[in-house]
Amino acid sequence: MGYKVKLNVFEGPFDLLVYLIENAQMSIYDIKISEITDQYLEYVKEIERQDVSAAAEFMVLAASLLEIKSKMLLPRLAVGEEGAASEDPRSELVEKLLEYKRFKLLAEMLREKEDAGLRIMEKPQEDLSVYSCGAEEQLSLDLEQFVSAFHLFLQKKKRLEEIRRHHMRSEKQRITTEARMMDIRDFFRIDPFREANFKELVDKKDDRYDIALTFSSLLEMMKENRLEAEQKYLFGDIIVRATEYLMEEKPNDQQKNHESRI
Repeated sequence: MGYKVKLNVFEGPFDLLVYLIENAQMSIYDIKISEITDQYLEYVKEIERQDVSAAAEFMVLAASLLEIKSKMLLPRLAVGEEGAASEDPRSELVEKLLEYKRFKLLAEMLREKEDAGLRIMEKPQEDLSVYSCGAEEQLSLDLEQFVSAFHLFLQKKKRLEEIRRHHMRSEKQRITTEARMMDIRDFFRIDPFREANFKELVDKKDDRYDIALTFSSLLEMMKENRLEAEQKYLFGDIIVRATEYLMEEKPNDQQKNHESRI
């Protein structure tokens, strides 16, 4: 295991070498070995003055740089000349630098994840069995029992829908009753002294709901002493007349009367 040293911002020889290359704005694939080697050796001398043992790992790379520098000074055969073209002596160093940068990037990513994990507080799992109601019950039903239970569910849902529709219809009826009472009032205001057959007050004579609505509106107006009705024999025609109270009230009085009852 190599000795790891950190001087200022550098952790080991490759960290220093990468810094020198990037600071000089060189391409890692075209390193100016002569310039980089001189700068590297100056830094190693500074390390030796501070701690000789710490400079040992840096000296290994320094020796490699000097070897590469000496090889760069030798003439190399160009492509097309006799013999195989010599390999670039910097290629092995470039591969090591690229690998170092990849591992350094991964290490930085793992360090960030570790820092993020340290900011997460986890709650240990608790035993919640004391709050449970015992083991879950398993239903054992055959197909017929399941179908029967499902039909009961549908019937219950249907009844709920009928109740909801009935409530909505009752609310609609309350509002329509008020409107029908206003229609009856306007009907008699045209001719205050007329006597009308109940059938004349029904808007839709073939609609049972409209007949019942008109009849309930008539009873309500009779209760308020605004209309009078007379039926001379059973199942006979109902004759309706307006009272003086209906003729004397203002157009907005009917709405006020309903609001006061509500």
